[in-house]
Amino acid sequence: MTRVYNVLFLCSGNSARSIMAESLLTHWGKGRFRAFSAGSAPRGSVHPMTIEMLQSAKLPTAGLHSKDWHEFTDHGAPVMDFVFTVCDQVAAEPCPAWPGAPMTAHWGVHDPLATEGSEAERRRAFYAAFRALETRIKLFVSLPVDKLDGLALKRKMDEIGRARADAPAASAS
Repeated sequence: MTRVYNVLFLCSGNSARSIMAESLLTHWGKGRFRAFSAGSAPRGSVHPMTIEMLQSAKLPTAGLHSKDWHEFTDHGAPVMDFVFTVCDQVAAEPCPAWPGAPMTAHWGVHDPLATEGSEAERRRAFYAAFRALETRIKLFVSLPVDKLDGLALKRKMDEIGRARADAPAASAS
């Protein structure tokens, strides 16, 4: 039986980037990974452009909702194998102590909600965040997680955090 890894994506508002990452990993992880997302100060709802972006890419949106990261520290919460911060603000905050001491990495992505301008400019920002996350998640799922020692896996996860959206997926292995 193949092990399923639990992965948590963190962002401040949990309404765009971390939600996109959750959906992307659910899709590209093909059952090898179980994805979750949360925020340090959740907005309480998923941004409509996030849902629109995911639906246009034909990615799962059922069950996606904005939630507080403390849900994943409570008794009975799934124990995480990996925790990724996708915004610089959360990376700078003191994070809770995650049960199970998961491996962590920072995959900072520009906040599309911080983009001002026309609707087209905001959509481009959402698309850029989506592409950056998709590239990193494809690189991550291509790793032989069960075959790498902890140090090598941590190094690969950190390298992925520096990957550009146009990086070839094969470069992770």
